[in-house]
Amino acid sequence: MGDVVAMSKRERARLVELEQVAAGKVTLRGAAERLGLSYRQMKRVWRRYVAGGAAGLVHRSRGRVSNRRYGAEVRAACVEVYRTRLVGFGPTLAAEKLAEWGVATVDHETLRRWLGAEGLWVRQRRRRAHRQWRERKAHRGELVQMDGSFHDWCGQGERWCLMNLVDDATSETWARFSQEETSEAAMRALWAWIERHGVPRALYTDWKTVYLTTREPTLEEELSGALPRTAFGQACARLGIEIIGASSPQAKGRVERSHGVYQDRLVKELRLRGITTIEAANTLLESEFCATLNRKFAHPPASEEDWHRPVPADVALEDVFVFEATRSVGNDWTVRYEGRWFQITGPRGSLPPAKQRVVVRRHLDGTVHILYRGREVHVREIDGRPSRPEQAQTAPVLGRRPTPRPAADHPWRHSYKGGTAQRRPPAEAMSGERARA
Repeated sequence: MGDVVAMSKRERARLVELEQVAAGKVTLRGAAERLGLSYRQMKRVWRRYVAGGAAGLVHRSRGRVSNRRYGAEVRAACVEVYRTRLVGFGPTLAAEKLAEWGVATVDHETLRRWLGAEGLWVRQRRRRAHRQWRERKAHRGELVQMDGSFHDWCGQGERWCLMNLVDDATSETWARFSQEETSEAAMRALWAWIERHGVPRALYTDWKTVYLTTREPTLEEELSGALPRTAFGQACARLGIEIIGASSPQAKGRVERSHGVYQDRLVKELRLRGITTIEAANTLLESEFCATLNRKFAHPPASEEDWHRPVPADVALEDVFVFEATRSVGNDWTVRYEGRWFQITGPRGSLPPAKQRVVVRRHLDGTVHILYRGREVHVREIDGRPSRPEQAQTAPVLGRRPTPRPAADHPWRHSYKGGTAQRRPPAEAMSGERARA
């Protein structure tokens, strides 16, 4: 097995495009446009790829400390002065005051990040956001809007969630039903879109915790430099899909208007066909309904080039759309996950050591896989944690054992004077002589 090359999302996207160029499926100029690079820069990237393969695309400054980074003392001094004298100041004015007082000359955006990390600054809007009409994206797959719509679709008083995806360039739509707007429902919907069209460049969603999170990073994320992500966000990151959070429903108006079309036309179609179950409704959507909507309402894109990317050959979607967590291996080589116990059985000779961290992945089909350093280990599920063998009970010790005393003729009771051994008098006699003296 070859060496593992850690790549960023952007580097992975470049690798996929360059593989297409090497296969003769895409021109170098077309790949440059899809990646947002100039043709001159793309030629340099191509030379690095030819010379070093995937490793040649990795940024050469990775792992190095910036020469222009501020020291910890400067950051601590700026934060302390702000906490004691500048509370309530905006980062721009605070940076000016810090420079005026001779504390440090730092950029206001740098100071903003420092204050945000310390909880001393939260962005506040002082006016209503200005909205204007946004032009469609020019390419299919450049941006796909995704959202869930709750509605009484069958008129039976039961609300289902319609997971709806709409291409921003063409208004082409695809949807499926689920009981709730969960991470699994979003994964299945995006999975189906990728199987039909390919991997989109970006998703436009709302700020539900299914898609994005505002939580603080965990200790493991801080040590690895990873951003806090949801399970759905981690799956998108593996495919190089950027998730953009919309600030209002109007911002993702295409998918919102598509909800209205479904709530009008699909409700009537379900009533006409007498469909009252999610399974039958999904069959209708996949077989003909979505295709009918696309033929009627979809628009041709401004550019004929499709920006959907193919799934990399070494990536399986069932290993992408998973729920991932980190667990510790017990001394008996067991791992606990979501109330279930798993016994690690192999491979022989490369078992993960006890107390080491392993990655647990739960696939959408319910199967659980455990990986150690990127390699899957053999496991079997057990009913519970194995009980420890009972130790043999020993008879309790009652009281202290008596201290052994030497016999009267023991050499320990004799003294040596002038090289001649003389018998030492008993302790009782010596104590009597001392009393008479």
